[in-house]
Amino acid sequence: MTATLRLSALASRTFATPRQTTHYIECGPDDGPLMVFLHGWPGIGLMWRAQMDAFAADGWHCIAPDLRGFGGSSAPAANDAYAIENVVADMAELHDHLGGQPAIWVSHDWGVVVAGELAAHEPKRCRGVVLISLAYQPAGHALPTVVPLVDRTIYPADHYPDGQWDYYRYYTTHFETAVADLDADKAASLASIFRPGDPAGVGKVASHAVVTRNGGRFGAAHRAPSTQPDPALWPPADFDALVQAFNAHGFRASCAWYLNDDANVAYAGKACDSGRLTQPVLFVNGDFDQICTIAGNPQGDPMRAACADLTVTSLPAGHWLPLERKAELIQVIRTWLQSRKLS
Repeated sequence: MTATLRLSALASRTFATPRQTTHYIECGPDDGPLMVFLHGWPGIGLMWRAQMDAFAADGWHCIAPDLRGFGGSSAPAANDAYAIENVVADMAELHDHLGGQPAIWVSHDWGVVVAGELAAHEPKRCRGVVLISLAYQPAGHALPTVVPLVDRTIYPADHYPDGQWDYYRYYTTHFETAVADLDADKAASLASIFRPGDPAGVGKVASHAVVTRNGGRFGAAHRAPSTQPDPALWPPADFDALVQAFNAHGFRASCAWYLNDDANVAYAGKACDSGRLTQPVLFVNGDFDQICTIAGNPQGDPMRAACADLTVTSLPAGHWLPLERKAELIQVIRTWLQSRKLS
């Protein structure tokens, strides 16, 4: 079943199967090579507008779904519905609906986890993979795999046992409070989360490392401070659409992605060849990303060992690199596509 609504140059569509409904946006020629964009937390497919417009103009058929729990896609009540294996199955069904030709998968944040596992478990669906702001972990993205990679020169284990991933741990120990704090003022939560990177934070303890100590992301207030969105990141109309999506469904479903470590590690362990990726892979690091940077720490080492054809580059940005450095990211991807004869 397909429903269509025009949003400027982007078509808004819904694809439904008995197990899942996926909303996605689409642009570019139907007969162009397929490029699929996967957002992370707390996003929607619309975050890729700039990249989609650019690559559609280059002749690509561009697709950006709302992953389950986000935007206009299904948001099941059960926390285990957000295990990565289920999201990969969603993307495989959507890919089949789109014709099933091998695609370039462009991903950010939790979208990286989905793209990496899809490439590992269903390699024939992928011509190449772009990973932005989060390194691929072949053993699965979970606290047991990322905490051992923490830079202990910044985060001594006796003071910061989970390092910058303390906020992730907080979801697993105080889930109801974490969700309630975000839901208290959804627009302010989103505006406070989507901020540009700060070079002054490089090498310093991130606020994410003291969430448990502070009693939550927003501390004793248990709600986001009044914050105006940054129009340089999200165009105002797109930010309004993001807020509308979270006003409709709240943060619970999207935060449940953090509650499936055991299942995600087990799923990663089922991939062929220990999760090794044979497709060309581009990793784009944010120089100012206090959580996920691979510069000066071992966080990228498992990815380097697991990728047969890995290109690593970086841009002067924080974690929201696709929004902070729209044009630069487009050019980085174009150059890589040309270098690997994928365009």
